[in-house]
Amino acid sequence: QAQLVESGGGLVQPGGSLRLSCAHSGTFFGIKSMGWYRQAPGKQRELVAVLSSGLPNYADAVKGRFTISSAKNTVDLQMDSLKPEDTAVYYCMVISAVGMNYWGKGTLVTVSS
Repeated sequence: QAQLVESGGGLVQPGGSLRLSCAHSGTFFGIKSMGWYRQAPGKQRELVAVLSSGLPNYADAVKGRFTISSAKNTVDLQMDSLKPEDTAVYYCMVISAVGMNYWGKGTLVTVSS
């Protein structure tokens, strides 16, 4: 059974950094892309960063501040120069080679002084 588990969220002051990690396990029948989304209170879930064919793409709001990377069984999101508007629940996402979407349960990031 395919599973995604996020970790690394928490409370950080504006200008600070956090690193999120997503451990993926199980059978995905190949991975087409993997990445991170976020959902702020009262807003729709939005793309933050994605790796597709090894190439990263970022939302304009996080370009230059966030970096996505992957290792064998993880996909990480390094978040620097955090702003209050980055406060959200962050979700890991994998799209398999057969077109199925998988989501983690999310990890809360709060940016506040």
